[in-house]
Amino acid sequence: EVQLVESGGGLVQAGGSLRLSCAASGVTFDESAVGWFRQAPGKEREGVSCISSTYDSTIYADSVKGRFTISSDNAKNTVYLQMNGLKPEDTAVYYCAADLRQPPTCDLSTASMAGFDYWGQGTQVTVSS
Repeated sequence: EVQLVESGGGLVQAGGSLRLSCAASGVTFDESAVGWFRQAPGKEREGVSCISSTYDSTIYADSVKGRFTISSDNAKNTVYLQMNGLKPEDTAVYYCAADLRQPPTCDLSTASMAGFDYWGQGTQVTVSS
C-alpha cells in the first residue's frame, strides 16, 4: 500500500518560514517525480514545486521562485519543501504527490496533475499578515 504523509504545516506570520515534509511508504521517491501542490479556499489546486531525483531537476511556480526550495532525502524516502518569506497569499492546504510514470519528469501544469498517482492527505499552512 502506498502512503504519503505530509507534516510541518502550521500558523506563521508573514515573512516567516516553514518546512514541510512528505514521507512515503510503498513507493520509492528516487524513481518518481514528486510534486507539492496547494489549494486555497475557493481556488483550484495549483502546482508549487516538483523534484525528479533521477534527473536531479527541480521546477517551481513563478509565485514561489526564490522563496521556496524543494529537496529530497532518498535514504529517508522523504521530500521537503522549505518555505521562506511566506506571504498571506501562500495560505492553503499543501499536498505532496508522486508521479510514477517513466521517465520521472516534472510538470506542474493542471493537466499533469492527473498523472500524479498518489496523494497525501494535506497539511494546512496559514500565513497571517
